[in-house]
Amino acid sequence: MSARDQLLVVIDPVARRTDGESVRIAKDVLGAGAGVRVCLPESPEEFTKALVRRGARRPVVVGDDTALLRAVGVLHRERALASAVLSVVPVGSAASAVRLSRGLGVPAGAVAAARAVLDGAPRRLDLLVDDRDGVVLGDVLIPPVGPAGAGGGVPGADGHGEAGSGERHPWLRTCQSLVRTLAVRPSRVVPGGPSRLRVEADGVTLVDLDQPVEGVSVRPGGAGFARVEVHPASVGAEVAPVRARARSVTVSGPDFRYRADAVVTGPVRSRTWHVRAQAWGLVLPR
Repeated sequence: MSARDQLLVVIDPVARRTDGESVRIAKDVLGAGAGVRVCLPESPEEFTKALVRRGARRPVVVGDDTALLRAVGVLHRERALASAVLSVVPVGSAASAVRLSRGLGVPAGAVAAARAVLDGAPRRLDLLVDDRDGVVLGDVLIPPVGPAGAGGGVPGADGHGEAGSGERHPWLRTCQSLVRTLAVRPSRVVPGGPSRLRVEADGVTLVDLDQPVEGVSVRPGGAGFARVEVHPASVGAEVAPVRARARSVTVSGPDFRYRADAVVTGPVRSRTWHVRAQAWGLVLPR
């Protein structure tokens, strides 16, 4: 049996809790077509150790987007992305939990995804690496809107890991509720309102601090470039978005948060993302 037929199947504990039936199906399909060593980590540390000690086996992650991101992050820190090729069987509690995997081309359903692990082919994909050595497979969104909603994944209502001020002072919560009731809602709601940010693509300023923006997105665009899209704030008439392709993107300004794939980070005052062309491999259907 070749190394390609030897699999290390790392089953994320969240997948085991949320959809044990899909996990069982994936194990059965993979076990019928390859030599399988199953690992059941109970913590991120055990998850990391399993991947680091994979030997010649091909790593297969059974879990949601968070598990996939953790696996890519581990291999990136180990400087093993160039040699390792990942496979994933998406298992999550909701469609939003596996949206990234689906967007990358992984089939839906445990049977189809497991068959792709066995019969598919590796494809090299670009990713973004930020100046803190974090990896992004899908997209960066500023402000951090996305499947989990605005502010999803942020520990506290005020974004600083504490309860919001309304929870600390009930009288203030009452006043805030009254203000929200009396306020005139704008036709286009942007979480947090327009931000003043400087966005630079390969050193060229696309928008500066004097131009409020409603949103910024950065995502791998293929061929070693990122696609950058900036939506300037508009008063009355719509303003066309500013688009660019770049190998390096820097966003800076007053404190801001961003969503990188499924993870919300911040507040930060500056972050730079660099494109790594064909930096990682994922097994996809032929």
